[in-house]
Amino acid sequence: MKKGKFIGAGIAVTAVAAAGIYFLTGKRGKENREKIAAWTLKMKGELLEKMKEMKEVNREAYEALVDNIAVRYQRMERVGASEMKHLVKELKGAWSHIGKQLK
Repeated sequence: MKKGKFIGAGIAVTAVAAAGIYFLTGKRGKENREKIAAWTLKMKGELLEKMKEMKEVNREAYEALVDNIAVRYQRMERVGASEMKHLVKELKGAWSHIGKQLK
């Protein structure tokens, strides 16, 4: 394996771990756990899985991934627009934590 690919894989793993930790722990973790419905947990899990497949983990790519998954879940799960808007805002806000872990 080339050194660059190894470093890229390590960054992706770090980003996924940071995102997972942020979603279920942290200062809003208890509140998040109490409010999580089954579909939000599935959506967050899918986001983490798709992040593993990303060639480059950066804010723009992460936010585009969040938007793509949100559109699909809104159709599939019959999620209300305001509920989805809140979750998308939360997921995009997680980037500040994820980005810090990557530095």
